[in-house]
Amino acid sequence: MLTFVKLGGSLITDKRGEQAYRAEIMARTAAEIAQAYTPERPLLIGHGSGSFGHVVAQKYGTAQGVRTASEWRGFAEVSLVARRLNGLVLEALSAAGLPILGFQPSASARCYDGKLISMESELISRALAHGLIPLVYGDVAFDDVRGGTIISTETIFFYLAERLQPTRILLLGETEGVYDADGRVIPHITPQNFPQIAAALGGASGADVTGGMAAKVQAMLALVERVAGLQVQIMSGTEAGQVAAALRGDPSLGTRISAQ
Repeated sequence: MLTFVKLGGSLITDKRGEQAYRAEIMARTAAEIAQAYTPERPLLIGHGSGSFGHVVAQKYGTAQGVRTASEWRGFAEVSLVARRLNGLVLEALSAAGLPILGFQPSASARCYDGKLISMESELISRALAHGLIPLVYGDVAFDDVRGGTIISTETIFFYLAERLQPTRILLLGETEGVYDADGRVIPHITPQNFPQIAAALGGASGADVTGGMAAKVQAMLALVERVAGLQVQIMSGTEAGQVAAALRGDPSLGTRISAQ
């Protein structure tokens, strides 16, 4: 019953600013995770970079490639600010009493033309087996074609899900779910109905070098077709009680994505 939880950059930072951390929201979210967590329902947590990594990555064009000396300095800077936010998240989760163990994706990740082809997963699996909660995050990665690039939390989740086989993925942000053209939350998306709603999906507010909502939905649709029985929920974490309710199994929150 493994669940992946993503704390979106839009939830834990103000993406319209620069390195603007929402400490109160993060503390409340950590407390709700701790309330709902039991060792019988293991968790893997990831978080986006929000106003930390995305702003710097956009400045240097890191996702498109890293070749010049200036771009490599930018690559290092993106890594630095992503780790800065990761440290804040790690501390908040630990302060809530969770057995959290951080994993730095860029220490082992390798890409080929933007696609993540290898990353340490066996030690993450071992951490889960010992009752720990692994924490990953959107980060830089070396790339055989581009030199360097960005790997989003969703990209990391995709890679790990095929190896760890979670039953649920919760993607928490500041929006209530995936909206249709009239601004209403779409309750359920499948590969069958996606073509009819694709045109309504827009990008993200603020700097986002990893594609916004449309890319998020497409990635999760591909994933539910590859991991048997997987359910994904895209939902808000801004209101008190939402995160705890979702972790306890409330399927009514946000937008559900499944293979059928």
